[in-house]
Amino acid sequence: MARYTGADCRLCRREGIKLFLKGDRCYSDKCGVERRPFPPGQAGKKRPRDSEYRVQLREKQKAKRSYGVLEKQFRTYYTIASRQQGKSGENLLRLLESRLDNVVYRLGFAASRDEARQTVRHNHIMVNDARVNIPSYRVRPGDVVSVAPKAKDLTVVKAAIISSARIEVPAWLQVDVEKLQGKVLALPTRDQIDLPVREQLIVELYSK
Repeated sequence: MARYTGADCRLCRREGIKLFLKGDRCYSDKCGVERRPFPPGQAGKKRPRDSEYRVQLREKQKAKRSYGVLEKQFRTYYTIASRQQGKSGENLLRLLESRLDNVVYRLGFAASRDEARQTVRHNHIMVNDARVNIPSYRVRPGDVVSVAPKAKDLTVVKAAIISSARIEVPAWLQVDVEKLQGKVLALPTRDQIDLPVREQLIVELYSK
């Protein structure tokens, strides 16, 4: 499976905002955006021209990089979203939020989406008491997501629970920290998705 293997902090610096790709590091003084608040590369400190295309592209890149999705899969999500009823941009974000790796992260069972993706792939996550090792698996209202019994004592899971105490679980999810399980109450609405992205610009980019 294709995936990004470069430095995560470079992605945050490129977009100029924290995408919270590194867990606890993003909250410390080691954060790349805090230490070097300019894009990476030799031309990073130069001020680029804000063309319409550049602004639209940056919004798309923020969404892609936040959820750890590459271009082909991201475009597939957009195609599905554009065929659903309602606003395509909101549908797109809702599809991304309903990914299993994102739900594991939102519930606080992993310190970052990258860590959540690895946890899912290693068969440490169950959905409705069945093991699921596909990070892009789409959860539905009523699904119960839990940490597998043999994985509850893993150091990485315990550390994630501690570090995620600073993050509020969104209203569309319900979590039981003692049992290490959560429930999907409903699919999120736009105001329940705390992603600093102007999704309409992504729609405009793909509509050209």
